[in-house]
Amino acid sequence: MADYDYDVLVIGSGPGGYVAAIRAAQLGLKTACAEGRETLGGTCLNVGCIPSKAMLHASEYFDAAANGSMAKMGIKVKPELDLPTMHGQRIDAVKGLTGGIEFLFKKNKVDWLKGYAQFTSKDSVEVAGKTYRAKNIIIATGSSVTPLPGVEVDNDKQVIVDSTGALELAKVPGHMVVIGGGVIGLELGSVWRRLGAKVTVVEFLDQILPGMDGDVRKEANKILKKQGMEFKLKTKVTKAEVASVKGGGKKAVLTLEPAAGGDAETLEADVVLVSIGRRPNTDGLGLDKAGLAVNQRGQIETDHDFSTQVPGIWAIGDVIPGPMLAHKAEDEGIACAENIAGLTGIVNHDVIPSVVYTWPEIAGVGLTEEQAVEKAGGEKAAVKVGKFPMMANSRAKTNHEPDGFVKVIADAKSDRVLGVWCIASVAGTMIAQAAQAMEFGATSEDIAYTCHAHPTHSEAIKEAAMAVTGKPIHV
Repeated sequence: MADYDYDVLVIGSGPGGYVAAIRAAQLGLKTACAEGRETLGGTCLNVGCIPSKAMLHASEYFDAAANGSMAKMGIKVKPELDLPTMHGQRIDAVKGLTGGIEFLFKKNKVDWLKGYAQFTSKDSVEVAGKTYRAKNIIIATGSSVTPLPGVEVDNDKQVIVDSTGALELAKVPGHMVVIGGGVIGLELGSVWRRLGAKVTVVEFLDQILPGMDGDVRKEANKILKKQGMEFKLKTKVTKAEVASVKGGGKKAVLTLEPAAGGDAETLEADVVLVSIGRRPNTDGLGLDKAGLAVNQRGQIETDHDFSTQVPGIWAIGDVIPGPMLAHKAEDEGIACAENIAGLTGIVNHDVIPSVVYTWPEIAGVGLTEEQAVEKAGGEKAAVKVGKFPMMANSRAKTNHEPDGFVKVIADAKSDRVLGVWCIASVAGTMIAQAAQAMEFGATSEDIAYTCHAHPTHSEAIKEAAMAVTGKPIHV
């Protein structure tokens, strides 16, 4: 058999895949990356993290002008929505960043194999009709929207859409129903609420943001309701149909039922956003030809070094167990490439922050209070908790950002920080300090006795840590 075409061939160019490819090339390995999209960057850069943040940021400006926030600071403006231009700046941001990855591929001599890859054997894949053989193959194909039975998504019609379609709406809907109270649903629902839509969130569970700290979930619900979002909790959607509207146009008619069972009701909407989670992209890869199988959740199981059960095949990101987050995939991509090169690549999966880019932002890292107590055998006294309200933070006060708090969770015996959760305008930035502290085994006392610049939002983390060790100064 002929020699290998590549030392490393990465399938997928999302945050995990393109980073793995670049790192492998930097380490002197002949590298290629197979990607069937017209642009690199995967879901995150093309239709996920990046474009959604562009719309969130722009809509925050519009809302601040429209809801009187600017007027209270002596800035009198009357906003006029130019939705095509708002979409245009989103598209420009995506174009710049995806083009940047293409430049980095060329700079690092990574070959872009244009097409979708499918295994033909354990060390070979076919891309656009051509077969390539590699010593190491990294599966980094990401995830896609989880479908909801009884609800058919058709983004082109702009009535029942997924997260991709929700970014492309040509007009502000009168009423948007979001199915799912998770991160993506709340973020995109926030965009259209700020721009003038009535937004109703339907969530199967008894509270929004599953997996987050209980106090954070309750406070987020309260804040978003105050902003105008409506919530139907403990409710399931059993059906959604598109119907014609008298005089032209379309609407959606949803059938809702209590999650625990009961009488059905109907709800009409101009747009329905289906956002109940994501599933790994493992179909169509020909995994069986490589000798690989997936678990019950459609994921590929790996060892701590990201190797699969087949030597020479590796997997990272959304296709393996763990949170489906771009930054997790990036770190795994770097670690995987380093392991292939004979180095030691490690990712601490206990310290991976998550962020919800609503207003204010919501962020957390480590254990929730509920998880910490459960891990301690249900003994509440084994866990210490400190909280500090953002309304007592000087920077938040001067910025007219009173909503939210910081919560630090620590082990009662060792004082080691187990988790940090916060709701604040810049929570996504603040959480990095907490993650770094936890990565190096910090105690709440370590954070409390670290000098923080004043006035900053991050002082709230210091104060919450002080509340764990004794008493915060400013509350």
